[in-house]
Amino acid sequence: MWAYESVFYQIYPLGFCGAPFENDGILEHRISKVNEWIPHIKKLGANAIYFSPVFESDTHGYNTRDYTKIDTRLGTNEDFKQVCENLHKEGIRVVLDGVFNHVGRGFWAFQDVLLKRWDSPYKDWFHISFDGNSNYNDGLWYEGWEGNYDLVKLNLRNDAVVSHIFDVIKGWVEEFDIDGLRLDVAYCLDHDFLRRLRQFCDGLKQDFFLVGETLHGDYNQWMNDGMCHSVTNYECYKGLHSSFNSMNMFEIVHSLLRQFGPENWTLYKGKHLLSFVDNHDVSRVASILNNEKHLPLIYAVSFGMPGIPCVYYGSEWGAKADKREGDPALRPCFAEPVENELTEWIGKLAAAKKESKALNYGEFRSVVLTNKQCIFERKTDGERVLVAINADGESYTAHFDAGCGTAVDLITGKEHDFGGGSELPPYSAYFWKMEH
Repeated sequence: MWAYESVFYQIYPLGFCGAPFENDGILEHRISKVNEWIPHIKKLGANAIYFSPVFESDTHGYNTRDYTKIDTRLGTNEDFKQVCENLHKEGIRVVLDGVFNHVGRGFWAFQDVLLKRWDSPYKDWFHISFDGNSNYNDGLWYEGWEGNYDLVKLNLRNDAVVSHIFDVIKGWVEEFDIDGLRLDVAYCLDHDFLRRLRQFCDGLKQDFFLVGETLHGDYNQWMNDGMCHSVTNYECYKGLHSSFNSMNMFEIVHSLLRQFGPENWTLYKGKHLLSFVDNHDVSRVASILNNEKHLPLIYAVSFGMPGIPCVYYGSEWGAKADKREGDPALRPCFAEPVENELTEWIGKLAAAKKESKALNYGEFRSVVLTNKQCIFERKTDGERVLVAINADGESYTAHFDAGCGTAVDLITGKEHDFGGGSELPPYSAYFWKMEH
C-alpha cells in the first residue's frame, strides 16, 4: 500500500485559502492557491496530501450542504480537478475528508424535511422525531453530532443514504481521481457502514486508502482487514509533546512499546497508524513545546516511530496558534510558504523515511531509554535503523551493543562509528542505518 511509504501534508482549504467563515455564496477561485504551493510541498518531501473538507458547506466544511459541489468560497469543480491533476503530475497522492457521520442544516435533503416534514421522502435519512423540537425551533427533533444541532446526524443504516454516499465517492474518483479518504469522526460511524464502505472502495480503485479519525480506545475496532487501513494515533500525539515538556522520554517510548513492541500482546504490530504532532483541531506544536529546541526533535520521533507521518500546513516552519483562541486561529491563511531550518530538516526526515524499508515497515524495539534520551530500533529482514534522540541541553554518551561497528545517518549521510560509545550532542537526532 502506497500510504505506508508516504509522508502526508495536511491542508485545511477554507482557512488556507482565506475564505470567509460563513458561506456567502460568492464564487471565488481560491483553491487554485494550492498550485502555487506544490513546489514547497515537494521540497518538504510530502508525497501525499490530505485536504480537510472542500465541498459546499454552511461554515467550517464539516456541515456539508452538497457532497458533489466544491465549496463556492473555494471555486469550481473544474478548479479543484486542475489542482488534483497538478498534484498527481508531481507524484503527490490526494486524500479527501469524508464527512459521512453528519451533514449541515443546509444539506438539501434535510432542507426538504424541514419543508415537507413527514411527507418528505428523505425523512428517514436522519434520526428524526416529529413529536419533539430542536434548538432551532424546527417543530421537530433530530439527532445532532454530540449534541451539536448544526451537525445533523445521518442514518447510515438507511440504504438510500449509503447509496448516495457511495455514488458521491465514485464521483470523486471519476472527477478528481482521488486516492483515498480520511473518515471524519470514524469512531462514531456505524461499523456495518464502515465494512460496506471498505468493500465498496476496494472495488473502486486499487489501493484506495481509508484512514479513520479516532481518539481513544482500542483502534482495532476500526482498523482491520474489513474496515479502515489506518487511524489517527491520538494516543501518541499526546505522548510526543508531553515527553519533551516533562523531560520524560519513558512516556512516548512506553506508548510505542504498548502499540508496536516485540511482545505478542502488543496492539498494532504490523499496522500503520497516522502519526502527527498537530493538526486543524489542536494547538500548534510550536505553541505547546516549552523549549523551541525540541521542535526538530519531536518531528524526528514522529518520522522515526512506526506509522505514517503527517505535517500540518504552517507547522513545518514553526507557526504558532493556541486552541484557546478558537478553531479559526488554528486554520489561518498564509500568504506564502516560509522556508527555514525546520522545513529543511523535515525535508531530510521525509527523504529518509520514504527511502527506508525499516522506517516504513520495521518492527519496534527500545534500545536505550532515560528521561532525556531514547534510542529505538526499527528492523526488517533486510535493514536495521536506530533512531537516536537527545532532548537534553548537555551531551550524552550512549553505551550499548549496536551489533555492528558503523552506521550511516540517513538524515545527513554521515558515517557513525559505535566504537567507544555513541556521543549525542545537545538537542540532536539521528537515523542510523546499520551496516549489514
